[in-house]
Amino acid sequence: MGRPVDAAAHAARTLAKDGTVMLVEPYAGDRVEDNLNPIGRLYYAASSTICCAHAISENGTHVLGAQAGVQQLRGVFEKAGFKKFRAAAQTPFNLILEARL
Repeated sequence: MGRPVDAAAHAARTLAKDGTVMLVEPYAGDRVEDNLNPIGRLYYAASSTICCAHAISENGTHVLGAQAGVQQLRGVFEKAGFKKFRAAAQTPFNLILEARL
């Protein structure tokens, strides 16, 4: 996604006042060294090949990079006007994140 802040801002504008955005993302740590494991390596390869290339192809204004951890995603939602953001759950493969206005 080349414009994640714009997408989150759209969600903020259309969300009910007590609504929630649930974001399911590939599991990633906030630092490269947190992702030096078999799953992290696989996700970096896929993201570099698919996600980053797609975001750049649509002239993205805020390409997140090969892997975005919780802190980087929190920043996206904060820029979009969300006040509450948390990691609701995680598995070895996914982060389940919650954003609220």
